[in-house]
Amino acid sequence: MSSIDRSRRSNRGTGRTAGTVLASATAVLALLATSACGPDNSPEAGDAAAAASAGASLLGLPANLDDLKKWKSEDWEKWAKQDAIPAAAKGFWTIEKLLAAKPATPGKANLPDPGPASQAPATQAPASQAPTASKAPASQAPTQAPTTKAPATQAPASQAPASQAPTQAPATKAPASQAPATQAPATKAPATKAANDNGNDPVPQVIKAEALPHPYSKYVFEGRLFSVNPDGTGGSCSATVVSDPAHPGKSNLVWTAGHCVTSDGAYAKEITFIPGYNSTGAASGKKTPTKEQYEPLGEFPMTEVLTTPQWKSFKSHLSGVGSHYDYAIVKVAPADNGKSLEETVGGSVPVWFNAPRDQLVPTSYGYPAAPPFDGQELNRCVGSTATRVSWDPARPPLIAIGCTMTPGSSGGGWLALRDGKPALVSDNAACDCEENNGVWKTTWMAGPYLDDQAAGMLDFMSKRS
Repeated sequence: MSSIDRSRRSNRGTGRTAGTVLASATAVLALLATSACGPDNSPEAGDAAAAASAGASLLGLPANLDDLKKWKSEDWEKWAKQDAIPAAAKGFWTIEKLLAAKPATPGKANLPDPGPASQAPATQAPASQAPTASKAPASQAPTQAPTTKAPATQAPASQAPASQAPTQAPATKAPASQAPATQAPATKAPATKAANDNGNDPVPQVIKAEALPHPYSKYVFEGRLFSVNPDGTGGSCSATVVSDPAHPGKSNLVWTAGHCVTSDGAYAKEITFIPGYNSTGAASGKKTPTKEQYEPLGEFPMTEVLTTPQWKSFKSHLSGVGSHYDYAIVKVAPADNGKSLEETVGGSVPVWFNAPRDQLVPTSYGYPAAPPFDGQELNRCVGSTATRVSWDPARPPLIAIGCTMTPGSSGGGWLALRDGKPALVSDNAACDCEENNGVWKTTWMAGPYLDDQAAGMLDFMSKRS
């Protein structure tokens, strides 16, 4: 149910995979008697108790969850028209507003207990497993103008030494003779557990987040996403520039978490993406940078936004079951010079749908903003083998990795190697985390598994020009 605002004209689309009736306390939302495809105008979902007592399926969605995977453009379009928000205004975000924005809180309520921690060592994966694809040839490398490196005295002590800096360049497009990576069919993930195990594996080992050293010009496809919540407060998240199958090399699409663009079923406004936020380090150490310093590549206001019906239908965005579909796509306006976001940044990453779970060793990225972090540094967690976590056996289990990033990293991309190049396989959506005296402690994070529904959602957004 995300909203789509198209060139000041608002339309909106989203997709959802659903199960018949949710036979547990996590079951929510009452389903309209719609046909197998295409939602009708429908009211917001009520609470879980009301939905369960109604005995119907999920609100405004097909009774069979798998039907949402078969949605066509017209089905998404019908859904998109149910909500609309105005395009964000360029220049709305000032440094004062950015610094006052509060990090969006990921799903963390009623976390399941997958069992004891995995016995796998907590060490980082070898270089061959980390998403550090070879640097692209000079003709394909990011074209971003070099930025001045911040003096050593400005770098926060928490930053990783330069020797740990990854060497990955933004993923480049496949030759024209090859199918776009986002559309290539992928082998379905094999079942790794018995059907009655509820979709939960032992929790992953803790992986400590590390700040990337400045300048991180090779990582400017990651950035911060700011928004104005329905209550008027500012919110901050993380997001990733993803490849657009219909516009190779000229993507204006950003992948993030659903809870970064909605709050308790209502949409945020003034959603704006800042790629490579603070890549020079000018905002580090509690300094107040100029606009040119903290956004060296400029800002990209939203023109359309789309999240899943499953996610938006939850009034409480902290509901665990909603996290199974906690992702969103934001389309932004091109730069003032007419260049697309991807051309400005110098690259994007393709999305890998139906990725084999047993092959995933993703690296997560984000701008954690809740203490002990301050939102000024791009962090990553490297080398955690993905496990499964689930609030509802009827839905695809989320993938979980060890990571200590806090709120603010929500929506940040999870990258895994596909044919030797990084591809996005999920986003920071939920966490095993708690706040104590203003300081957050996180042990692991979970992100939605991107299946055919996610592929249909990207295809729909890609074709809207």
